[in-house]
Amino acid sequence: MTLDVSTSADISGLSGFQETPHGTGSSFVLDQLRGHIARYVCTVTEGDLDLITLWTAHTYLVVETYTTPRLLIDSPMPGSGKTTVLEHINALAYKPMMAASLSSPAMLARALEHEPRTILVDEADRSLDQSKDNTGDLLAVINSGYKRGGQRPTLVPSKESGWELKELSTFGPVAMAGNSPNLPPDTMQRCIRVLLFPDLDETVDESDWELIEDDTRALAEMVAAWTDSIREHVRSIRPPLPAGIKGRNREKWSPLARVADAAGAHWPAVVQRLALVDLAQQQADREDGITIEKPHIRLLRHLAEVWPTDGAGDPRGFVATEELTTRLAGVHPDEWGHGSPFGKPLTAQRMGRMLAGNFRVMTSRPDTRGPRGYALVNLRSIWSRLQITPPGETGATG
Repeated sequence: MTLDVSTSADISGLSGFQETPHGTGSSFVLDQLRGHIARYVCTVTEGDLDLITLWTAHTYLVVETYTTPRLLIDSPMPGSGKTTVLEHINALAYKPMMAASLSSPAMLARALEHEPRTILVDEADRSLDQSKDNTGDLLAVINSGYKRGGQRPTLVPSKESGWELKELSTFGPVAMAGNSPNLPPDTMQRCIRVLLFPDLDETVDESDWELIEDDTRALAEMVAAWTDSIREHVRSIRPPLPAGIKGRNREKWSPLARVADAAGAHWPAVVQRLALVDLAQQQADREDGITIEKPHIRLLRHLAEVWPTDGAGDPRGFVATEELTTRLAGVHPDEWGHGSPFGKPLTAQRMGRMLAGNFRVMTSRPDTRGPRGYALVNLRSIWSRLQITPPGETGATG
């Protein structure tokens, strides 16, 4: 590939680069990076090319962005180009370390001890297989390291006493590639996913590294110089994200939004669109049962669905426990009825334990002679905090 820039890392001669380091002229570097990736990587959607571009650039700026989303390069079948994507990220990202297999959590933490590095994990379906003994600890390091300040206590040799406890940093960008890797929900919540299928029509060029290595290195030097020039801007800016991009989703998309804001041109709109697509996919996964949801969260969501109304159509302020369990079993029999994993309908005692133990929501009895049940006012705040639409309000749950 021939870039229309010098192979030197000094790109101050580019039009508009010095004058507008976070304006329209600055988008040139991201455009060049995306063009390179599009030439050698075949993704299912054009947006995934944008995503790989932004994620690769953000690896130089994770100290400024505070969080770093995990990039999941996924495919349902082999031969889809997952390793190719990792190879190009390895050539373009900040201080990459290709880890075909992760031998121990301590090794991963030691690699990140002195500064954030870009960790690339191939064959994640095998190297992060949850049936292996040390996978839980490895995933804990990957999970904790998505936010600045993540650490792992580790014993290190000491001249005085033989061993001493040291807290090693786990903070750094991580990209994982695999054939539909079975990652736990808390890891998936930190991931932004790229989907690949085999390039049967041969729409992209083969990555012949003997021929493209020099040009790729020149592009990496250009990205390094540009990201260094926008470092202060990225540190100070907090661009708005679309409505609904909150909590963990905000932590995932904010770093890429800050890089896009520094680039200018069409890139801020690209991140807005990608974040909304990701949010819609999460909702679809929940509806299709793909996302594994804790039983007590499902109980709250289903309670909001079945909560009865009064004569005026407003949600009732108090509902007896027996009525709620009956409604739950009727609407969701496979979850709370005879078809449940327990083989029997949800009991008042089990529902009470789930709500009291997880949310401190207790039953009450407004009428001293009446049945015990739940007050709407005690559940409404819990629903809102978990982004579940309370009864009587409009909006999608989730």
